[in-house]
Amino acid sequence: MNRDQFRGASRHLKGRAQTTLGGLTGDPVRQVRGAVNQIAGGAQFAYGRARDRADDLADDGRYAATVMRERADALLRDGRRFAREAGRHGDLYGRRALRIADSNRAGTLIGLAALAFSAGWLAHRTR
Repeated sequence: MNRDQFRGASRHLKGRAQTTLGGLTGDPVRQVRGAVNQIAGGAQFAYGRARDRADDLADDGRYAATVMRERADALLRDGRRFAREAGRHGDLYGRRALRIADSNRAGTLIGLAALAFSAGWLAHRTR
């Protein structure tokens, strides 16, 4: 319960007491003042509740933002780790391909010639 809720509730109770006292004593001015205090107290209490709810929503939003930031950081860490692993694997496979090409030069030249011929044949307009 925040300050506005407390003050609103107390003003509302004060207004009820004034209205009751005005009714008992037959004082219409006191009854009207009591009714005004009841309405004003109820409005202040409602404002306090709304403000309390807005604070709760802001806290929820901050919590959600923190959780999302932590998840994003975890995803970035995982992505960086996967990128490093992919780089290591690419380097490893590239070195293996160079070793195989270096040890089988004739086969590599024949394969490259076949690839060049195929690319030229596919790129030529009239087949």
